[in-house]
Amino acid sequence: MKFIRLASVATAMTLAASMAACGSSEKTVDQGSGGSTDNKGALIGVTMPTRSSERWIADGDNVKKQLEGLGYKVDLQYAEDDIPTQTQQLDNQITKGAKLLIIASIDGTAITTQLENAKAANIPVIAYDRLIRNSPNVDYYATFDNEKVGVQQATSLLTGLKILNADGSPGSAKGPFNIELFAGSPDDNNATFFFNGAMKTLQPYIDKKQLVVKSGQTQFEKAATLRWQPKVAQDRMENLLTSTYRNGAKVDGVLSPYDGLSIGILSALKSNGYGTAAQPYPIVTGQDAEKASVKSIIAGEQYSTIYKDTRELAKTTVQMADAVLKGQKPTTNNTTDYNNGVKVVPSMLLQSVVVDKSNYKKELVDSGYYTEADLK
Repeated sequence: MKFIRLASVATAMTLAASMAACGSSEKTVDQGSGGSTDNKGALIGVTMPTRSSERWIADGDNVKKQLEGLGYKVDLQYAEDDIPTQTQQLDNQITKGAKLLIIASIDGTAITTQLENAKAANIPVIAYDRLIRNSPNVDYYATFDNEKVGVQQATSLLTGLKILNADGSPGSAKGPFNIELFAGSPDDNNATFFFNGAMKTLQPYIDKKQLVVKSGQTQFEKAATLRWQPKVAQDRMENLLTSTYRNGAKVDGVLSPYDGLSIGILSALKSNGYGTAAQPYPIVTGQDAEKASVKSIIAGEQYSTIYKDTRELAKTTVQMADAVLKGQKPTTNNTTDYNNGVKVVPSMLLQSVVVDKSNYKKELVDSGYYTEADLK
């Protein structure tokens, strides 16, 4: 009987210890952020869309370097714009025991299952630059002010056409000017923000016929460029020139939302006789300040780009991740505008700068983003 009583006491003590351990485990989890307060050296999964764009390579490298500088382990993956590859990468990161996921999604609606699995494993998720849609399991979003980027692109188009002066006052040109509109990928939430910001700026000039979209393709669906592919933009520009400008009319401006598309657009224009003293290139905008486009701007081909310092985006995202993993609430500055279809995702928005031939050195070289040698 004495042995039985001792065994019962031992069993009770074991059960109590087990329950205490469970309670202790629950207390280390910050349910508001999804993060644990004891994650020193934790594994963080980082997934980027593709290596085909130099900006995503820079983003991935910057995030990885800064996270490792804080002592975290990093699994950095690129999916080469293939959705099944990205979903598999996320599954693997969850299986490996990642404590947090940073995701720049290819398709913001295609990773719902992976997000559900992350939530079940209590893994918080930060959407990087591209908002993940139609899921409640997105904790934070780090990006630039994307509607403002669209406004900046449209404003630089107007400035290049001399409809506006650099200070925003009315310029000397009255038009009408023929322009064409390009938009980003329909599966990227940012693309609509860029396009809507641009159209909000351009529409008054279209309404008063100072700008004419000669093709008539003014809707996002018509202007969209799947996966942001330069070849898709180049082919569409070729088709526009053939179908709309065959009678001798000329393109005066092109709203392009991304440098890769701008290069494709300029290639189509060049093959149709643009880029000469007799027929200069139209005003072509861009985004991301990729080296090839900055060189094109210096050469007088592409007119402008939008510079988004991805070093700062990486820094902001890393600060968010570090706060979450320490059980703290990260800093955000927008809790109203980024509704992913299920919830408004708390966001941190950074600012961008219009870069053209007049200020590329100040903004890009003097800031250390590029060296002079990079742009030769």
